[in-house]
Amino acid sequence: MKKGITTSTAEKKETPEGLWSKCPECGYICTMTELRENMFVCPKCTHHHRIGSAEYFEILFDDNKYEVLFENIRSKDFLHFTDLKSYGKRLDEIWAKTDITDSIRIGKGTVKGLSLMVGCMDFEFIGGSLGSVMGERIARAIDVCIEENIPMMIICKSGGARMMESAFSLMQLAKVSGKLSQLTDKKIPYISLQTDPSFGGISASFGMLGDLNIAEPGALIGFAGPRVIKETIKKDLPEGFQRSEFLLEHGFLDFIVPRKELKEKLATVLALFKN
Repeated sequence: MKKGITTSTAEKKETPEGLWSKCPECGYICTMTELRENMFVCPKCTHHHRIGSAEYFEILFDDNKYEVLFENIRSKDFLHFTDLKSYGKRLDEIWAKTDITDSIRIGKGTVKGLSLMVGCMDFEFIGGSLGSVMGERIARAIDVCIEENIPMMIICKSGGARMMESAFSLMQLAKVSGKLSQLTDKKIPYISLQTDPSFGGISASFGMLGDLNIAEPGALIGFAGPRVIKETIKKDLPEGFQRSEFLLEHGFLDFIVPRKELKEKLATVLALFKN
């Protein structure tokens, strides 16, 4: 009390990182514990924060129990691609600091007792980019779905195709689309959930091929970004352009589902498909 509010630099304590979170939409500050309990949705403005595969699996699967498949498939630098650094070095650095092995993880489990195969993208792994490993993991997951008659769901969160793999990356658009047609032939449901952001080769292929195309509120979905489009057509874009609400209004989506209602809605949809 005698010192007042003055504190010497030596006595100042640094706040540990990761305890607080500030909403990018409304600026509301809350603890990470509160945000996690709210499924990473802002308690004030309901802005949906970006989350990874571990968080989605925890939200969706019963008792957070699931089997992760095809983790042994890893990316390789076939083209010896180099920009600011070599692709091989970039991959080694990411693997060293994270336990995520590629831009998609495949989880198999149950949602309210109903079996579901989920492919969920991780944006922190090279922007969730579509590469040969993502294509192969999805293709193998579809093979298991056909063999065991399990519905497939892909949670999209990507900036597009991975340029470091060039044509190897682009061919995945056709490869996955072809595999999905096999699901259609077997009358096995495929659900596409698009989150913020879903762009490039993802939205140009399997992101829009779902028997149900659904999205989270306020998700940015498109092929090229709004800035690129505006510069190309030299016109102002409509308000809310490329947001999930805009796409729903124009017929690209079947419905928008808030994260808190996702598991319940998904269980209802899976039960309807089954029966």
